[in-house]
Amino acid sequence: MPSRTRTEDFRALHQRPDPADPLVIPNIWDAESARVFADAGHRVLATSSAAVAAVLGHSDGGTAPADEVFAALGRIVRAVGVPVTADIEDGYGLPPAEIVERLLAAGAVGCNLEDTDHASGKLKDAHAHADWLAEVTAAARGRLVLNARVDSFLYGADDAEEAIVRGRLYTEAGADVVYPILAPAGLLPELSGAVPAPLNALYLPGGPSPAELGRLGAARVTFGGGLHDRVKASLTELARSLPA
Repeated sequence: MPSRTRTEDFRALHQRPDPADPLVIPNIWDAESARVFADAGHRVLATSSAAVAAVLGHSDGGTAPADEVFAALGRIVRAVGVPVTADIEDGYGLPPAEIVERLLAAGAVGCNLEDTDHASGKLKDAHAHADWLAEVTAAARGRLVLNARVDSFLYGADDAEEAIVRGRLYTEAGADVVYPILAPAGLLPELSGAVPAPLNALYLPGGPSPAELGRLGAARVTFGGGLHDRVKASLTELARSLPA
């Protein structure tokens, strides 16, 4: 019987027998940060689009050139022996087949794709975005774990209704994981009960711990640009401590 691929292993890690033990994935930004977290024992890493854009000299929000982002992803993957999944915003305007081709060429095991249209600064139509995600999953043929980010809470939603509608559509389109970014922790039980896919929750400083997020319904916890922000704050403090 053939052994499972790294992507299949990664997909299986989202099935958590203990709710208080979600899959915790640090978000990294370059080869060095990836090595640090891999050496500390983390089994899976994820890039942060905001952090990668920052170290490449760009701002978040679709402004980083795709060629630079995928080149950076390749360097990160080559630097470590653990699986790496990539935050690639809304796909940088690339067609689904090319997105898949570039991710696989870089060695990624998965990706985040969000439903914000950076050109208009608005949420995409949910059904149109689901159709687009279906094209991505069809091109991937199981070789990537797709984390479909739902951005309704970024646009002022104060209940779970819109996120549930989108999460169900994206799951039907083939998404393996649904990521209602900035969903209030109190809504995670409702979301996890209504969306038929593992949920990714964002850890925020001062908020619930990863274990608490798991108990509320998150199968996976990530950090967005938060870890890079902490490193930047420490570096700023060091810089200001030196004679100018």
